[in-house]
Amino acid sequence: MESELECFKLGIPIKTRHNEVAPAQFEVAPIYETANVAHDHQMLTMTVLKSVAAKHGFVCVMAEKPFAGVNGSGKHVNWSLGSPKVGNLLEPGSNPHDNSQFIAFTTAVIRAVDIHQGLLRATVASAGNDHRLGANEAPPAIISIYLGDMLADVFEQLRKSGSAKSSKKGGVMQLGVDSLPVLPKDAGDRNRTSPFAFTGNKFEFRAVGSSFSIAGPLVALNTIVADSIEFMVERIEAQMKGKKGNFNAALESVVKEILQKHSRIIFNGNGYSEAWHKEAAKRGLLNLRTTPDALPQIAAPKTVEVFERQGVLSKRELVSREEIYTHSYVLSVNTESKLVSQIGRTTILPAALSYARQLAETAAAIKSAGGKSSSKMLSQVVSLTNDLESALDALDKLRAYEAADTHAAARHAVTKVLPAMLVVREAADALEGLVDDALWPLPSYQELLFLR
Repeated sequence: MESELECFKLGIPIKTRHNEVAPAQFEVAPIYETANVAHDHQMLTMTVLKSVAAKHGFVCVMAEKPFAGVNGSGKHVNWSLGSPKVGNLLEPGSNPHDNSQFIAFTTAVIRAVDIHQGLLRATVASAGNDHRLGANEAPPAIISIYLGDMLADVFEQLRKSGSAKSSKKGGVMQLGVDSLPVLPKDAGDRNRTSPFAFTGNKFEFRAVGSSFSIAGPLVALNTIVADSIEFMVERIEAQMKGKKGNFNAALESVVKEILQKHSRIIFNGNGYSEAWHKEAAKRGLLNLRTTPDALPQIAAPKTVEVFERQGVLSKRELVSREEIYTHSYVLSVNTESKLVSQIGRTTILPAALSYARQLAETAAAIKSAGGKSSSKMLSQVVSLTNDLESALDALDKLRAYEAADTHAAARHAVTKVLPAMLVVREAADALEGLVDDALWPLPSYQELLFLR
C-alpha cells in the first residue's frame, strides 16, 4: 500500500493490485499510457519499490526467479497501436471478420513476430530470466502468438481464402452450481503459457524480466511492426494496380499471402508441453533456451537489415549492444557462482559439520550408556557434506577458466559453470532437509514461503 501511495505521488497511475500464486506475491498494473511515458513510469516504479523496501529494512532485488518450484517475478508489456484520431488499431469489435482495419494491422504483427521471433526472445534474455522462462506460469522460450479461439478461427479463414465469413461467439460459462448466476464467456480467453498473447484489444508480451527496462522490447516491437506495415502497404499498392484500384480485393490477397507464409507462429495450446516443443521444431520456430543462444539474434543479418531500413540503429550499434549484453551475462553468472562458493564454504559447510559433530557425540553418548545407536542420519549428513565440498571444488575450478573471447566465455558459463552451480545446490538443499533448524544459518524454504 505504501508503494502504491508513493507511485501516486509521482503521477504513476496504478490501477489494480491483486494476489498472485506465491505467498505474499502481488501484481501491480498501471493504466495504459504512451510508450515513452509508460517506460519512464515503470523505471520509477522499480525505484519506488527499492526505496520503500529499504525504509522498512528490506532489500528489493528484482530477481526473476528466486525460488525453485515457485512462481517467479516478471513484467507483462501490454502493447497496442493507435492515436486519439484513429483510436485503437487492434480493436477487433464484436465482428472481427468484418473489421478490415483490425485484420490488416494484426496481420502485420503476425508477420513481424514470425520473422523476428529470435530478436524478441533476445530482448528478454538475461541470466535471471533464463531461470524463469518456461516454468511456473512464465511463458516458454519459444516465441509464439496466442489469438484465442475466435480470432484463430477468423485468421484461419483468411489464410485459406483471403476472406472471413463469420466470428465465433463466446457463449456462457458452465459453473455447475445452480445458485450462481450464468456468466458470459469471452470467445478469446487467456493463455498463461503464451509469450505473446492477444488479450482483448492489445498484445501482451509476457516474457519480459522483472529487472528489465521495457525500452528494449518496445523498440524492437515498434521497429519490426513498422517495417511489416510498410511491407504490407507496398504489397497492397502493387496488388491494386492489377485489380483496377480495388483496395479490399488487394488487402484480401496480401493478407492471404502473408498468413500462408507466417501463420506457423500462431499457437493456442499449452506452451509448456513437450508436444509443443516438438511441433514448434517441425514448424521451424526457434527454441532459444538460454541467453547465449538468444543474444546473437540482436546482430543477425535480418535484424540489422530491418533496423537500418527503419533508421533506428546501425549495424555497429547493434553489434555493440550484443557484445555488452553477452559480457553482462558472463559477469552475472560468475558473480553468482562466486556467491555460491562463498555461502557454501563459509555458511553451509560449517553448519553441516557442526551438526555432524553433534550427531557423532550423541551416538557415542548413547553407545557408552549401553544403548543401541543408529548412525544412519550421521552417515547421510557426512556423505552430503562430502558431496557439497567436492561440488564446490569443481565449481571453483570451472570458474577459473579463462575463455578466448566474450562469446566463448558465455558458452562456458552456460554449459559448465551453471550446471556445476546446480550440483552444489542439490547437495545444499538436501542438507537443509536434514540439519537441525537451530544450526541452519540461512532462511529455510519453509520460512521464506511463510509455511511455518
